[in-house]
Amino acid sequence: MGTFSSLEEAQAHFKKDKFASFSGMVLDELGDDFAVCSVPISEVHQNAYGGIMGGAIFTLADLAFAALSNNIHQPTVAQQVSINYLSSVKGDKLIARASMKKDGKRTCTINVDITDNTGRDIAQFVGLGFKL
Repeated sequence: MGTFSSLEEAQAHFKKDKFASFSGMVLDELGDDFAVCSVPISEVHQNAYGGIMGGAIFTLADLAFAALSNNIHQPTVAQQVSINYLSSVKGDKLIARASMKKDGKRTCTINVDITDNTGRDIAQFVGLGFKL
């Protein structure tokens, strides 16, 4: 494994990410080149129209990005990110799967695919991490 010696160590570290934790987001899996985070959807994630707030989807993707990038090199911060929202959520859980695209000397590029538990593609996030 990377900078974290176990999944439990990484989970304890990212519990300190208060916004994600208070929103119910958790780190489920972590490997050398991937991370999986999820959140059960509740009323607190809804926008004024009853859909899921884009910021909730972004936060879940950002948590998966942070887990993977900091497992590669700690500390790493986001230098630039983008997200494309693809579909509305139909399920009752969101899953973010981060995968390493490039691990450079000072930066890393990570893709995060966000789906709901019906398998529907919800968003696609690309993050460039800067290794401090």
